[in-house]
Amino acid sequence: MQLPDAQVAVLNAASATDAKTIEELAAETDLKPETVTGAAFDLRDEGLLAVEGRVEVERSLTDEGRSYVDGDLPEVALYRAAVELGATDEPVQLGRVIGASGLEGPQVDVALANLARKGYGEIDAGELRADPDADPDGDVEAAALAAIGAGDHLDDYDGATLDQLASRGLVETDERTVRSVTLTEAGVTALMEGVETAETVDRLTPELLTSGEWRDVEFAAYNVEADAPDYRGGRTHVLRQVADRVKDVLVGMGFQEMAGPHADAEFWINDCLFMPQDHPARTHWDQFGLAVPPMDDLPADLVERVRSAHLEGVGEDGDGYHSPWTEDVARHVDLRGHTTSLSMRYLSGDAIGELEPPQRWFSVEKVYRNDTLDATHLLEFFQIEGWVMAEDLSVRDLMGTFEEFYRQFGITDIEFKPHYNPYTEPSFELFGTHPETDELIEIGNSGLFRDEVLRPLGVECDVMAWGLALERLAMLTTGAEDIRDLHGTLLDLEFLRNAEVMH
Repeated sequence: MQLPDAQVAVLNAASATDAKTIEELAAETDLKPETVTGAAFDLRDEGLLAVEGRVEVERSLTDEGRSYVDGDLPEVALYRAAVELGATDEPVQLGRVIGASGLEGPQVDVALANLARKGYGEIDAGELRADPDADPDGDVEAAALAAIGAGDHLDDYDGATLDQLASRGLVETDERTVRSVTLTEAGVTALMEGVETAETVDRLTPELLTSGEWRDVEFAAYNVEADAPDYRGGRTHVLRQVADRVKDVLVGMGFQEMAGPHADAEFWINDCLFMPQDHPARTHWDQFGLAVPPMDDLPADLVERVRSAHLEGVGEDGDGYHSPWTEDVARHVDLRGHTTSLSMRYLSGDAIGELEPPQRWFSVEKVYRNDTLDATHLLEFFQIEGWVMAEDLSVRDLMGTFEEFYRQFGITDIEFKPHYNPYTEPSFELFGTHPETDELIEIGNSGLFRDEVLRPLGVECDVMAWGLALERLAMLTTGAEDIRDLHGTLLDLEFLRNAEVMH
């Protein structure tokens, strides 16, 4: 039997009784591991070798994980501080517990996120009650972290615990496939009968072509049916595909694209929208405030007009809100909870100067909200913002715009539901039917801006506006049943590799 020299070397080095790894064979034959791998698979296809693979997982501590090995995890430190303050008997103010724990910055958020998950306690109305039966000394995640740091076996810890440590960024996981080979009976027989190196050429080179020797050499045979590695090329993320499609559709409908800051003053995010400063959605439970200096470059005349709208109303029949309004709150900087802050900047002329009707503008940008994670909500997501400025606009104009927009995505079963917003009147929500679950899901909010929004901005005509959720649209166009399949720590890679966006 004649075989290429690499296959002959691997066959001679392999054993019928002891499995040898690719690395061991590479060391014995002085061949590269990838060359040995290719030869082993070719010999397997000839029935001369058996190739088996196993996945080995190596885990190591990150810098953050290493810092907790000699101390407490943040949630354990928070629990111990709560116990010291008597929170097992009576609830204690959360601020006191955090101060006593010594935690600061991101560690506080980590502790709060994991405290209830582990059953160490509950937080209600800004107070923490610790569970007296909790056992922080028996924390499984802390024990697994210590075992990884010591290089001990992890047989006592289930996969969920180890995966949790990895998702928290405390452990790095490295998986690799270790392949080993053994001689088959046919391989032993072939060696006993004798195996020779074939005088063949495995590739066509420029030298063979220019010299003409290619006419006389014998080329190695290739098994075109042999298994090949599964290489996956990169592709545009599903959300980006949908976002690009949205932009194409809106530009085709005559819209221009807006851009602006992710962190902005509450003035632009909420006050210009005629949202009272004591509105529940403006608390830290719903939006993310930033510990940065207040924004000091707000246009003074616009600030005064917005303040007047809140306190006194707009027009002869305006009444305003019977609640306090302060410029200090308006200047505080938050992560934007909606991209309507961009609309306020553009409508007021702050972004690109005064605009004359008719105007059509949109954005597809990320927003941030302190929501509860579930199948249809994330802490950060993309919003499709849009507005039209023109004379004599009506709800029918707005509904017709949506029907045309969603028809471009093959969605024709849009439903409208009357709704209340502080900044639009009339207002309505949009709903679409999920193609897989047949469930009606909310996909957006819309309406005509109130005079209390437009007049302080200096806009004298009508403006209809909307905020649509890009991820919800992606769910409708791809069939994804959970928003977390699209992005986040639970995303489904196979879904992203194979999902097609309907056009």
